Parts: sequence; structure tokens; C-alpha cells
Amino acid sequence: MNELSRRRVLGVAGAAAGTALIGLTPSVAAAAPRTEAAADGSRWRGATSANGWKILAKAEEHTIEGSGRTVRLAGGEAATLLLHVARRFHYEIDALRTGDVTGHRTDRAVRQPYESNHLSGTALAIRPHAYPQGVRGGLYAHELIVVRDILAELDGAVAWGGDFDVPQESHFEIALAPDHPKVRGVARKLTTWRDTPGRGAGTVDVFTPARREAARKFTQRAR
Repeated sequence: MNELSRRRVLGVAGAAAGTALIGLTPSVAAAAPRTEAAADGSRWRGATSANGWKILAKAEEHTIEGSGRTVRLAGGEAATLLLHVARRFHYEIDALRTGDVTGHRTDRAVRQPYESNHLSGTALAIRPHAYPQGVRGGLYAHELIVVRDILAELDGAVAWGGDFDVPQESHFEIALAPDHPKVRGVARKLTTWRDTPGRGAGTVDVFTPARREAARKFTQRAR
């Protein structure tokens, strides 16, 4: 059995254990809001992506702090939110390697509407080959706890593909429209943390009772 196969087998058991630890199942967690599909067959035809953001011809390259990796994303608040997810994955789940993270793309071929959010630079995928579309249970127990903590910290501004009807556990996206006040508010909070020693990615313990309880309550509210 190779390492990827071993990870998949153990991941199924780990995710189940993680669900028991947090008292929740992925199917009841917050899902991204959906707009009417602007797809024709398997191609996205709209001027905006499924989450309501403008589709971009190109997106700027951003460095994922601490990893030496880069990803192309929409600028401003969208980048602030998604880079926070990538940083925390790098620090708390596993070090990011070359090719692990994909963001903006121009290919309009989609299998699910949420994939269109890559066209606007408002989604990223972390190791999509390890966590493919349609498969649940790819995360170890402690990794699932970290993901739930990230989602609670971002207060619904970012959604995780593991919670979608057709799951993709590698997928994270901006869950709100660009003019939603929470997008700006959460991004401002993250910017303050980033500029404050001892705050932000790499500085938290997700296993403290207070953080575990906060994640549990957030997921219950988002049902």
C-alpha cells in the first residue's frame, strides 16, 4: 500500500473520529450560498462566478506566508481571507509543497457550479488530487478539527467544499457576495492579527476547550 492509499484509508477512520470529537457531521455544517447556475453543459457562461464575484481575465500572484508558495487570487479582502486558510493549513495541518495550491484559472470547464469561483479568483484548492471531488473522509481527525476551527474563525465568510452536497475537501471559497459587510469585517480582523505579534496563523491551539466550543457553536448556527 503506497502512502496516498494509506492516507486515504486512515483518513476515513480519522474523519469519523474527528466528527465524534466535535459532535458534528460534515453534512450539517455551513454551505456556501448558491446562485442560479450560469453554466451551459460543462462550461460556465456567466460574467460572475457562483458566489457573485466578477470573473477575472487574470489575477495577481500572492505569497502564502511561511511556505514559500504562491497562488493567484483576486486582490483585497478575498486574498486576505483565502491566504489565511492556506497559511493555517501550512502551519497546522501539513507543510505546503510545490503545486499543492491552485487559485484563479481561466478555463471555464466546470463539473459543479462552485468550481466557477476559481474564475473570479475567490476560491483555492489545496491538494485537489489528494482530496478529489465526490469523496469524503480524506482528513485525519485532528485535521478536521483544524478546518472546523478555521471556518469558525472566519465566521461564515469562507466555506469549505467538504460540506457541499457534492463534496471536495480540497476546496475553500469566499461564501458571500463582494459587498457583504462580513467580508470586509473579517478581512480587517485578519489584517490586524497579521500585524500583531502572537496572533493569527501558527499561534493558536485549536484543542483548547474554548476554541473547540466556539467551533461547535459556529457549526450549529450555520446549519
